[in-house]
Amino acid sequence: MHPSMLMDLADDRTRERIAEADRRRLLTRARRPRKKVTGTLASCEVSVAVPAR
Repeated sequence: MHPSMLMDLADDRTRERIAEADRRRLLTRARRPRKKVTGTLASCEVSVAVPAR
């Protein structure tokens, strides 16, 4: 086999392994239970940020 073909095959396989790892990471993250948000965050309403007159 030509050396450039071997490099192309190796690069393809590397890209495939990276894509598999990305998919695995995304699936793991999606399956993880989400944390419940408590009342610690401030409201995003504009009226809260404006001082009362």
